[in-house]
Amino acid sequence: MAKTPPPFLSILIFLSLFTCLSESRLDLNYYSKSCPRFNDIMRDTITNKQITTPTTAAATLRLFFHDAILNGVDASVLISSTPFNKAERDADINLSLPGDAFDVVTRAKTALELSCPNTVSCADILAVATRDLVTMVGGPYYNVVLGRKDGRISKASTVDGNLPKPTMPMSQILEIFKNRNFTEQEMVALSGAHTIGFSHCKEFSSSIYNDTNHYNPRFVQGLQRACGDYQKNPTLSVFNDIMTPNKFDNLYYQNLPKGLGLLESDHGLNSDLRTQRFVDMYARDQNLFFRDFARAMEKLGVYGVKTGRGGEIRHRCDAIN
Repeated sequence: MAKTPPPFLSILIFLSLFTCLSESRLDLNYYSKSCPRFNDIMRDTITNKQITTPTTAAATLRLFFHDAILNGVDASVLISSTPFNKAERDADINLSLPGDAFDVVTRAKTALELSCPNTVSCADILAVATRDLVTMVGGPYYNVVLGRKDGRISKASTVDGNLPKPTMPMSQILEIFKNRNFTEQEMVALSGAHTIGFSHCKEFSSSIYNDTNHYNPRFVQGLQRACGDYQKNPTLSVFNDIMTPNKFDNLYYQNLPKGLGLLESDHGLNSDLRTQRFVDMYARDQNLFFRDFARAMEKLGVYGVKTGRGGEIRHRCDAIN
């Protein structure tokens, strides 16, 4: 007959289980007691940065995506390389991630550490900053649950093949999303992030000189002029949406059938039968696009999330404790 554990041992086991469960629970008001000024600090930091540098919204949205689609939102893309480890941010596809996105997260983290040390994760900062910045430039508001922990691992070797590239065939891009339980429609909705921001000429140079069939003739001529010196000046870039580049709207989808898509993957959305119908839907109905984008971002925000003892709270977002 099994012995009944001593009362104090039962209490310890219960408390341990309760602690694990409470640590693992994501909540909209996760920091209401541990960091009461969390929302104020985030709002002030984000607003000041976006006003000073209007490209911050697009930059942060891209950073969020590159972090989330790989291992979930765990801020592993923020970690710097060391002599012993080449981190995600130094993988080839991540070398063009804009510095303003890293900067806004760092500013928020610094302010939060002064107000409530060792409390707010870099992952939560990135998730909230992305949502608030998208909203600031006209995009939809969506819920961001909090309580993520920061990842302890960041390796460049895990990036290749697991992040969509502009030159990938649509089948490969869809497979990346499918492997993470995202539908074709969710992928198209998330691609609407291209309604803001820009791309460097080297990302689409082969298309505008060698495969121009998908482009509007006048548009491709303009791109060739804008990118003519890109080999000597790799910083040359073009807005993803030439109509309303700083406004989050559905004109990105309206541009695609007109041959005004910038990247090879943009043209793929409009030419692949699996995705074209969703492009048409979002081109006709901005409210539908906003609704589906918001839902997809909420889903992406909890994909592979680390909670409790599955991660840590970094003192600095660019270094593992």
